[in-house]
Parts: sequence; C-alpha cells; structure tokens
Amino acid sequence: MKRIIRLFALLAPIAALAPPLCLGSQAPAHEPYQVVHGWPQLPPNFVLGQVAGIGVDSHGQVFVFHRAENSWAADKSQLISSPAVVCFDGASGKLQFSWGGGRFVAPHGLRIDPRDNVWVTDTALHQVFKFSHDGKLLLTLGTQRSAGVDAAHFNRPTDIAFGPDGSIFVSDGYGNSRIAKFSADGQFLLDWGHKGSGPGEFDTPHSVVVDAHGLVYVADRGNSRIQVFDAQGQFLKSWNSDELGRPWSLAMGPDNLLYVVDGGDGVAAHPEQGREQLLKLDLSGKILASWSRFGNYDGQLYWGHDVAVGKDGAVYVGDVSHGMRVQKFTRPHGRD
Repeated sequence: MKRIIRLFALLAPIAALAPPLCLGSQAPAHEPYQVVHGWPQLPPNFVLGQVAGIGVDSHGQVFVFHRAENSWAADKSQLISSPAVVCFDGASGKLQFSWGGGRFVAPHGLRIDPRDNVWVTDTALHQVFKFSHDGKLLLTLGTQRSAGVDAAHFNRPTDIAFGPDGSIFVSDGYGNSRIAKFSADGQFLLDWGHKGSGPGEFDTPHSVVVDAHGLVYVADRGNSRIQVFDAQGQFLKSWNSDELGRPWSLAMGPDNLLYVVDGGDGVAAHPEQGREQLLKLDLSGKILASWSRFGNYDGQLYWGHDVAVGKDGAVYVGDVSHGMRVQKFTRPHGRD
C-alpha cells in the first residue's frame, strides 16, 4: 500500500500538467475540414426549418432554401407564409435579406447560376423556378401541382444544374427517375433514364451537377452511386463503394473537384443507423478527403441534404429531418 501511495504522489504533478480530456463535440485534429462555430448568426426569434437547398453566389453570399413552418406543420400542403429563401454573408454569417414568402410548399433543391440567378425546385408544386438575385420570378418550368413525365411536367423534381453552354439539367427525382435537359431559355430538349438499377437507370436521382467539359454527374441516391453521362445522356461510368456510401447531394467546387454529401442509410425513425459524411472526389472518382459523421454536435450531420462550395473553398451543408441547420466548413490553417 505504501508503494502505491508513493506512486500516486509521483504521478500527481505530471497529471496536473496534462491537458484536459474533451469528449464528443470536437472534430479530430486530423480532419481535413473543420466547422466554423457560430456560423450563421441568426437574428433573435428566428429559427431555420429543414434546410433542403443551399448555394453560394459569386460574391460569397450563401442562399438557403428552407421549409420554415412546413417542417413541423401537420398539413404540409399549404403555401409557406415565411420567406423560404434566406441569404447570409459567407464571411460573417449575418443575415442579409430574405424573400419567397407565400410562394413555396415543399422546398428542395437550390442552385446559383453563373449570373447569380437563383434556381429552386418545389417537389409539391412539381416545378422549377428561376429568380433574380433579389427574388423576382424570371422563368417557370413545369405545371403547378400537376405531376407528369413530358416536356411540360415533372414529378417531384429534386435539383438543377447548368452546362457550359447555359443549358439546364433537372433531376426529376422522386416520381420519374429521369434527367430532363432544357435550353438556356427553357425549351425542352431531351430526357433520359427511368426507374431501375442498371446503367443509365435511376432510383431517386437526388442531385445533379455539370463539370467544365459538359459531363453530367448524378447522385443516384437509391442505388448508392454516382453516374456520369455526356451532355446528351449517354452513359459513361458509375462509381459506388462502401467508402462513397449513399450520395445525397453533389457540388462542383472552384477547384474542379466534386463535393458529396453521403446522407447514409438511416430512416426517419432511426437516422443514427446510417453513416453520414462529407467527401471530396476528383473527376475520376477517387476519394481525396472525407470528414464528419452522424450527430447533432457542431460539425456533425443530421440528415445532410445539400452541399455547396464557395469561391474561397468554404464548404456549406444543410440538414433536413431534425437537423434543421446550415453549417460552414473550412480548411484548417496551414493546410493546402
């Protein structure tokens, strides 16, 4: 016993100098991106609903498309009275402006085009909308509250992307499992895909992006893969692996790399059963970095639904389900 007491006496000063052990909330030091705590800065008495869509304009302003009161309403078929499009300053996180009250029912995808117009999809209205930066309606695709599978109809469209020539690609995801292509002025050109698991088939095409060469990348969520096509819908290749997981959303970064939200396999009652993460891929499909996991701490994901990347390389992700938030990630100082 005396020997044990002497040992504790020797170790006590050393233990006092050791840093405290912190569990749970902090990201591991080796992670390639770290969350920016305190971003965004929400005004008093303001809360975000489920964050379905997110995009960054050429000035670093971050547009968030959220479901506001329809996130928790018993009747989700009514128009959202609150502004569903909210803009934050990318650097400070301060609210800049908002618009879109009384216009949307089920907000889903959001993209910013090269001219800083804001495009969104509404899965209940079965429509795609193009707005000016300040919320003026410029173009509507699809027929309001009328599902279909032709040039004038969608069935719960999920996302939008833009080709180098200005052409528009719509992932007509939940109902039709196709990609529809339009000219820059909104004229229907072609479509491809149907329900299935083979090459060129889809099971919920949930997100779509186009690279600088015009190749089209589709997050085929139900099939846990990313499919790649040429601009005419010709299948080129497919990526799927345990490391890639289940892609929910895609964004093409200014570095010409592909950023992915792996939303996992969780169901609404047990989202913790599915792994969640963020990934960065080169355009051959090689995973260059991955970070985050399921949870509700800062830096974790609770049904990560959409991802966007600013010109400065900052990564933004929005949560639906109980997450109802948007987070910003940046590279740690001293890393390329």
